[in-house]
Amino acid sequence: MPLASLRGRYDRDMWGERKAVAAEIGGRGLACLVCGGGEFVSREVKLNTSGFELLDLAWANESATGLVCTSCGYVHEFVGSALVLRDL
Repeated sequence: MPLASLRGRYDRDMWGERKAVAAEIGGRGLACLVCGGGEFVSREVKLNTSGFELLDLAWANESATGLVCTSCGYVHEFVGSALVLRDL
């Protein structure tokens, strides 16, 4: 899925354009696990749990950083502070 087809779904810069990013973990560049691409768009992803869903408290679930590969659309999820994003 090319970057152009991701319009309207992900983080945008101050002019309303999608922000493509590269990612690193521990100083190593991240490549997509499916296609090997290195360009992603970033978004917040909720990590839903059945307990909170049952109690109608889904908004209180923990969040992760989701990186969507701009080449194939595969979503990578990361929790914690090891992920470093760099604008392209």
